Amino acid sequence: MEGGGEGQGGDGGGRRRKKSIRRRQPGEGSSTAAPEASLVAPMEEEPAVMPGDEDEPVGPKKSELRSRLGWAVIRAIYDALSEFQVRRLEGMEFGPFLRLEELTPDVALIQALKERWDPECQAFLFPWGHMVPTLEDVVRITGLRVDGQAVTGTTYTSYQEPVERLLELEMRRERSSLVGWTALQASLGVASTHHQTEEGQAEYLARLTEDARAVLAEEEGEAADRDLRRFLILVIGKLILRTSWLPIVGNYAWGAALLAHRFDSLGTSSREIGVAGFFPLLQVWAYYHLPSLGRGVARRRGAVPLLQRWQFFRDERSLQRQVTLIHDALDTVPFGHVQWTPYVGEDDATQPWVERGRPYFGRDIWLHCFNTVVPLHHWLVAWTLGLHQAVVEFPTRQRSWERPGRSFWGIQQVMDWTVRVREQLDDCERRGKEVVSEAA
Repeated sequence: MEGGGEGQGGDGGGRRRKKSIRRRQPGEGSSTAAPEASLVAPMEEEPAVMPGDEDEPVGPKKSELRSRLGWAVIRAIYDALSEFQVRRLEGMEFGPFLRLEELTPDVALIQALKERWDPECQAFLFPWGHMVPTLEDVVRITGLRVDGQAVTGTTYTSYQEPVERLLELEMRRERSSLVGWTALQASLGVASTHHQTEEGQAEYLARLTEDARAVLAEEEGEAADRDLRRFLILVIGKLILRTSWLPIVGNYAWGAALLAHRFDSLGTSSREIGVAGFFPLLQVWAYYHLPSLGRGVARRRGAVPLLQRWQFFRDERSLQRQVTLIHDALDTVPFGHVQWTPYVGEDDATQPWVERGRPYFGRDIWLHCFNTVVPLHHWLVAWTLGLHQAVVEFPTRQRSWERPGRSFWGIQQVMDWTVRVREQLDDCERRGKEVVSEAA
């Protein structure tokens, strides 16, 4: 698999880059997964949150404002679904993910890691070398599948007819982010339910679930199918990918799409708080691989997926101070304190999603998320496979194919990405290339 751009190897830690972001303009298209997807639905993007001043306190409320995931709302709707709908979600292998409990975001940790990301080699750069979340990390932490059909397809110029027909929600304009979060949540019965003062979380979730159950269909049929489509649009668009156009039918590798989206969002401006997409993946990944930072607290031994085992260690210092201290710690972490293989000894019998994803572990592979395609350079971190790591160089070279990404969002024409990125899609279908040690 071709590597891209200019980077550096084991001596490149601590380098910080300035990054730029191209913001999506009104009317720009995105893509759907095809050929078997039956629904695409648009969502509205939410603005990024900027770091505060040096003396700005950071407490739970600040972190919750930055998460923007709506975890409680999604869990409440899930609990309100009928048994036959839950079975269908289990068949799509969303069950373990939807039963995860909320994790308070560690904004400072995510921001510090973001500033160590090199978009050319799609990896973090530390004093001891490269590190990168892998498909095994995704499966173990989130329970989402990484096997299955790549999340890619065709970009169209208008989605109005299928959205209004399949979601039965009115679109605001023909070619923009049309169905807002509020309208979608209202259709599921939870838009007007707010957390009341002095109300506990359990009571709030119970009210949300009761409100959702009052509007959801109770018997199988077209209404129940519509409710499930709306719910999955909310789950994938707001909780997993933070993207606008989504398919919901088919055995898709949502975990691989999540990782591609995570890589893509890490390449945005370092001034933005890195919570686009499912931020707990990166957070818990750091808890396992960089335990000496002391940012996470183990709370539930033996729980799976592994995200269930952690909680954020509350830090009362200002955001900027926390970020500075994390950078200082990263610059001084001894190589021996890095946990390259934290899952050794894990009881995989309790995690069937791990067994299903195992054929994709330890491989260089192209990751697909609609019109974003990024490489997973697992060879940069052979240590994670228990292998000796060769000295890594990432030279500049002419690439025969430039990956589609943010710069492609403005294409206003029908674009079949299964043709546009055929070589990379074939690589994914072959499960990429196994990583072996090239160390002398």
